Amino acid sequence: MKGEAIESVKVGLQAMLASLRQDPFALESVYISIITFDRDVKVLVPLTELAEFQLPSIGTPDSGPTHLGQALSTLLERVQGEVIPTSDERKGDWMPLVFIMTDGSPSDLMEFRTAVPKFKRYSFGNIIACAAGPKAKEEYLKQLTDTVVSLDTTDAAVFQSFFKWVSASVSAGNRSQGTGGDSALPPPPPEINVVL
Repeated sequence: MKGEAIESVKVGLQAMLASLRQDPFALESVYISIITFDRDVKVLVPLTELAEFQLPSIGTPDSGPTHLGQALSTLLERVQGEVIPTSDERKGDWMPLVFIMTDGSPSDLMEFRTAVPKFKRYSFGNIIACAAGPKAKEEYLKQLTDTVVSLDTTDAAVFQSFFKWVSASVSAGNRSQGTGGDSALPPPPPEINVVL
């Protein structure tokens, strides 16, 4: 993403953070990490407590590949290194919620095909994938999760609506995992198309 689309993502992320910070339960239990993927995969923010989280500058190249496979591998490495599993000695973290957003398709198909089964074996609380804009290929995202949504446009209003839904999903998933229930998602707003 670049230009207006990436600026709209930043506005949406700010709205999501503001919404989550108004939820006392989220303030005590939510940690966030951001990984970007284009020609490079970068961990912009390692897993950070919501209260301490600062949105970084998100830059993108003008064009280039989309290394989604490498991003999935990096995500799994980070989750295995940063998320604390429950053991006999301590209570661990809740299952992570993963939100993947892309405006294209994986350029690193071999790595993507290798990463998908590993990714699907991990116990995530929920995985939501978003195909943003007309060039995003939903069929690759469907290999990762049954919860795929699409955004027809990439303007600020649509991204704000999407990230508001994401924050509601985080709050819902956060509470249900803490109580042992399932992590049902709230219904998406009309701007978000659920891919069946």
